[in-house]
Amino acid sequence: MATMNVSLPDPLRDYVQQRIDSGQYASVSDYVRDLIRRDQSVVVDEERWLKDLDASIEASLKEMEAGGGHDLHDVCAEIIADIEATADRKQH
Repeated sequence: MATMNVSLPDPLRDYVQQRIDSGQYASVSDYVRDLIRRDQSVVVDEERWLKDLDASIEASLKEMEAGGGHDLHDVCAEIIADIEATADRKQH
């Protein structure tokens, strides 16, 4: 296992020590390893989300090229008409 030295300002060092003293972590190394694992998980989740988003956009573009989908102007007009109808019903 490799060793790394990290310099922290006093408030951060004190915070880490509080986490250890509370029993949440066994040592500074345990705390840092947990932070790194959490960061790795976030990065993996973001990469998965972006990959899924890219696939969704690609599928939508193919659908649009094949004549599918809905015209944005028409969809917005329907939404506005629904909002106006709801407002009219609430006023009467």
